[in-house]
Amino acid sequence: MTLLEGSKVRDAILAELRPRVEAVASSGRPPGLAVVLVGGDPASAIYVRNKVKACRDLGIHSVHAAPPEATTTEELLAIVAGLSASEEIDGILVQMPLPKHIDERRVLLSVPPGKDVDCFHPLNVGNLVSNAAGPRACTPSGVMEMLRRYDIPVAGKRAVVVGRSDIVGKPMALMLLHANATVTICHSRTAGLEDECRRADILVAAIGRPAFIRGSFIKPGAVVIDVGINRIVDRAEAGRIFAADSERLARFDEKGSLVTGDVHPLEVAHAAAFTPVPGGVGPLTIAMLMANTVASAEKRCSA
Repeated sequence: MTLLEGSKVRDAILAELRPRVEAVASSGRPPGLAVVLVGGDPASAIYVRNKVKACRDLGIHSVHAAPPEATTTEELLAIVAGLSASEEIDGILVQMPLPKHIDERRVLLSVPPGKDVDCFHPLNVGNLVSNAAGPRACTPSGVMEMLRRYDIPVAGKRAVVVGRSDIVGKPMALMLLHANATVTICHSRTAGLEDECRRADILVAAIGRPAFIRGSFIKPGAVVIDVGINRIVDRAEAGRIFAADSERLARFDEKGSLVTGDVHPLEVAHAAAFTPVPGGVGPLTIAMLMANTVASAEKRCSA
């Protein structure tokens, strides 16, 4: 089985971006990315720090706006409007989830399509549907880069995507379809889900349930892409999933938590290729965010 290592693909993408960043900077200013994080959600804060670090390492100008949890929709819209008007900013990312009192849809619609590097704006979603030029959702486009750089054929293959979120499931299915795969979208209410998954040459798990995809869901020789990142903090759940892996259980007992994907990590030996969690798809999300930001800067510089 081939282990699909996201860090290797990430490093290759970032290496290719560096001369492009330098070329944009030589025209007058470096590419610029603004990340907006409302409140202090710990997981989101870690993710934002990683984004800021990636910008710094590449030479991308970064702005980190951190309004408090009590920020209103109108106040957040004003922050986005200021960033939208800035000539130094090529990409704007509003970190999800937002506090429940904020109108998420209004905020996402307020980001100009040309600076929407997360591909949430309906115009950019429409460009994806029609396969027109434009930014692509970061995690699914990272998966496509993984498949391409590991020389895994997609055209003519049967692909099954488990999950229908706007962030991963739907754009993932569209990208695979544009690459000439025959695509089935499944979800928690799909009848005969196990049988549907077992038909897949390429199985993408993005349902948000730890170790939900068992070995019986996977056709021998399939390529398994695990997008899920689930933090387990319950000892009983850890024991259920990792009963046959004393090393991981000992790690849980030491740290009090473990990260696992949507695919059962001990039941994929019959797959042809597999993305581990952590270390598989995760590193590619930020790499593709950087790629979208650089592409936006190049477009603005050439306008």
